[in-house]
Amino acid sequence: MTTLLEIHLFTTQDYHQMIESGILDEDDRVELLAGQIVKMASKGTAHGAAIKRTEKLLENRLGNQVLVRLQDPVELNDNSEPEPDISVVIPDPFYYEDHHPTPSEVYLIIEIADTTLRKDCGIKATIYAQSGIADYWVLNINDRQLHVFREPSQEGYKSELILGDIASISPLHFPETSFIVSEMLRPLTTL
Repeated sequence: MTTLLEIHLFTTQDYHQMIESGILDEDDRVELLAGQIVKMASKGTAHGAAIKRTEKLLENRLGNQVLVRLQDPVELNDNSEPEPDISVVIPDPFYYEDHHPTPSEVYLIIEIADTTLRKDCGIKATIYAQSGIADYWVLNINDRQLHVFREPSQEGYKSELILGDIASISPLHFPETSFIVSEMLRPLTTL
C-alpha cells in the first residue's frame, strides 16, 4: 500500500511572515514558486552584465513609459512571488512601496539564463503563463538566443519562439519599439 505524503504549500502571506519573523532574511537567496520556497542560483558576472545591459536598453528605448525593476518580487498569485531578473511594469508614483507589482501591472518579464535555462523555460514559464503574464522572455546567454513566450494559458504558453542573436523583437505592449537580441548580449569580438 502506497502512502501519499502530505506536502504543505506556502502562501505569499506565510512567506512574508517568515521574512518578518526572521526565519528568512534578504541574504537568503530564495523565492516562492507554486507554494514552494526555492533556492535561487548564484549570480555570475556574465549574468549580471546581461541584466545591466538589458536594463539600460529598455530604459533608453522605453523611457518614462515604464518602470524597469531588477530582481525585485512580483506577486503573481497566493502561492508565487518570484524575483525575476527584470520586470518591466507600469510606472507607479511610489515605486511599488506599498505592494509588489501584480500581473495586471506587468508589461514584460525577462529572465537571464546561464545556468537556469531549464527552470526558466520550465516551471517559471508555467507559473508566469498560469498567472496571465502575456510577454515572457528568457535570454539564453550561453547559446546567444532569446526564448519568447506568449499566449498564456493554464497549461502554459501556447507560443514559444526561439530567436537567434541577429533577430529583432518588440515587446507586446510596445510594438513600435524593437530590439535586436544581440544588443542584450556580450558583443562578439572580431579578430
